[in-house]
Amino acid sequence: ICLSLVKLLFYLAHSPLGSIVLLDFQPRQFVMVDGNLKVTDMDDASTEELSCKEDKDCTLDFPTKSFPLKCSAVGKCEGINEKKNLFNAYRYFFTYLLPHSAPPALRPLLSDILNATGDLLYGINETLQAFEKVLHLYKSGLYLQKRPLLLKDYISLKGFQIVEGEGYKCWPSYSHLGCLLSVHSAEEAAAICNSQSQCQSFTITQQRTWTGRPLASFQSSLTDLIPDANAVVYIKRSSSSGESL
Repeated sequence: ICLSLVKLLFYLAHSPLGSIVLLDFQPRQFVMVDGNLKVTDMDDASTEELSCKEDKDCTLDFPTKSFPLKCSAVGKCEGINEKKNLFNAYRYFFTYLLPHSAPPALRPLLSDILNATGDLLYGINETLQAFEKVLHLYKSGLYLQKRPLLLKDYISLKGFQIVEGEGYKCWPSYSHLGCLLSVHSAEEAAAICNSQSQCQSFTITQQRTWTGRPLASFQSSLTDLIPDANAVVYIKRSSSSGESL
């Protein structure tokens, strides 16, 4: 959601009409369409930038913060539309969404984006570059630090999945009924399972997120296995069920 919003604001900042500001910037003005954020109402959009005679005429005011901007040689407050959009993105979207669901290794990078946009140290170009860097690390798995290989501690059963039952819940799960997380690989899933005391097994499915990462379902107990040509079940060797296998 945040990346899609930043791409939208990048377009508005560099539109053929000039830099466009959304004067009524509220979450209710946006909808998700096929995984992309869209603006539903452009009635309050404007290309007008605040006129000025000197720098003191160019203060960008918000309820909790004010930012001094420069007055350009042509008598316009430099970048005021772009910066207004960006700070609104920070206060209505980034502060609620960025800190909570990223892998631990990526959280410092997202915290940097949060701090930089919250103080308007980044423009929209730098913000988009920072998001794309995080996305690259996330999709490629380069954020995964070198760690002991844990998958060897699991028995793999290809062509099966575990019958869904009352599973344990975790955050941030794609399903409210259990623990369903995106992973870069089975090795990362094994690390997640080892870090959760309830976890005894996990299933890698063919379901993919918008970044192409597979979804893994984590279980606290083993019930019946059912055939599924597109799934692989991994069971801890240390579990009693694993020993029986």
